[in-house]
Amino acid sequence: MPDSTSLEAAAPVEAAASAGPVEPPLSEPPGAPPVEPAAADSSAPPAVHFQISRWKKGDLGPHYDEFDVQLGPGATVLDGLLEIRRGQDPSLVVRHSCLHASCGTCGVRVNGRESLACDTRIVGLPPEKPVRVEPLANQRPVSDLATDMVDFYARFDSVGLPAVRAAEVAGVTPPENVKAFGRFENCIECGLCLSACPIARTSQEFIGPAALAAAARVVKEPRGHGLGPVLGLASEPDSVWRCHDALECTAVCPSAVDPAAALLELRRHIAATALKRLLRRGV
Repeated sequence: MPDSTSLEAAAPVEAAASAGPVEPPLSEPPGAPPVEPAAADSSAPPAVHFQISRWKKGDLGPHYDEFDVQLGPGATVLDGLLEIRRGQDPSLVVRHSCLHASCGTCGVRVNGRESLACDTRIVGLPPEKPVRVEPLANQRPVSDLATDMVDFYARFDSVGLPAVRAAEVAGVTPPENVKAFGRFENCIECGLCLSACPIARTSQEFIGPAALAAAARVVKEPRGHGLGPVLGLASEPDSVWRCHDALECTAVCPSAVDPAAALLELRRHIAATALKRLLRRGV
């Protein structure tokens, strides 16, 4: 007679065998295609590729660093530069202030063209090319994209212009022989015109389009300001006569000042004044 203890021990084994094979966990039916991973959000805009000119004091020369940055619709070049500085390279030096094209401090060259970084939208640039950002030309570098504006402002002093002029009176009507007033005060002194000027590249003594346009403004509306220093430009070789009428200054001006037209008008005024003096001497 078998031992009862052995029968009790064997019982669970027999029960397990009679229950049949253990089923594996539920899975996809045979032949079902594998589950694809979730697709990435195709609505996100592609990353913008930047090439940024870099230079620090002590470097032998400038070089370019490259960055990829994700930007939203309507983003500007300045948005991209600030995003790079916040998230990738805090040592990037870029000058800015108002963010709406009024102060002129964020002037740079974008793809070789002078512009305000805060007023240059990424969507308006060629999508197949990187966004190359460089500092303004014809100015001393400070660091990366920032340049020293001291020389630019000194050009205004060379024509005897005051730093602050009297405010214009609102509601004044033009004289009978003048159709309308033109506002040369729209100049925000951003330096884009000086950077784009081909003459400034070859002559550091050239007064430059911004200062000459301001001089033309004084001649047109003196407001009690003496015209001696302005008209004395006739004897200066690096003033109105040095300009070769490339019109690049007007092409890049963000404030519609049209410095080229102002410079030509100043040139005509100086020539007419000199001719009158010669005629008076001849009489």
